[in-house]
Amino acid sequence: MLITAVVFAVAASVTFSLLRERAVPQPGDASSSGLGLALGRLAATWRRAREFRDFKWLLACGTCYQAGISVVIALAAIYAEQVLGFKTADTMMLIFLVNIASAVGAFGFGYVQDRIGHKRAVAVTLAGWITMTVLAFAAQGPGLFWVAAVVAGLCMGSSQSAGRALAGVLAPVGHAAEFFGLWTFATRLSAIVGPVTYGLVTWVTDGNHRLAIAATGLFFVVGLFLLRPVNVERGAAAARAYDANPSRLAAAGSD
Repeated sequence: MLITAVVFAVAASVTFSLLRERAVPQPGDASSSGLGLALGRLAATWRRAREFRDFKWLLACGTCYQAGISVVIALAAIYAEQVLGFKTADTMMLIFLVNIASAVGAFGFGYVQDRIGHKRAVAVTLAGWITMTVLAFAAQGPGLFWVAAVVAGLCMGSSQSAGRALAGVLAPVGHAAEFFGLWTFATRLSAIVGPVTYGLVTWVTDGNHRLAIAATGLFFVVGLFLLRPVNVERGAAAARAYDANPSRLAAAGSD
């Protein structure tokens, strides 16, 4: 735990030392606090976000595929141990490999996203996740599962960064923090739904982890389906229109 604390401190120090504070304190924030205020603000943001249909579709898409990602983060090691007989040393190497591949994917895929576009980038990563679940389901030994782990790592970094980037394009600049707060709330909620679904499938099927990982793939399939209605140009135009005239309630996105 001490090593973990040091890693957090070192990683956070870069942000705290280099990132300049640009936020402006809001009147009343110092005297108002608590869960009620937080939930009230979240509800207000949701009412505002409903006017942006492309952001809504992306929010549904992100919630769905993040549920699948949360399964991989929380349960990949358990799957490897229960189904493929991985030992502790193998599991540690698996975690290292996934995280290294994730860093490579997050860094490198940003350039790919600039070339192919935001929506297509998210679609490519979701296709990669579907491929990963097929490989994990089909793996009868360590070899194929190691390949699935590399694919999972590359997709983990790239899909999360690509989703956030697209959310930034579709969110009004003047309310970016609120929209990203809603995005974060949705993805954290999905982090509960994903592992619970995996556990339920395993429980109902008397410990069939292969079927559970196959069910996890459905999150990515549905996420890819929910991505289809997203129109990046229309959504970005709606965000710009709202920034220019908030009283119009993003009419460009609610037609």
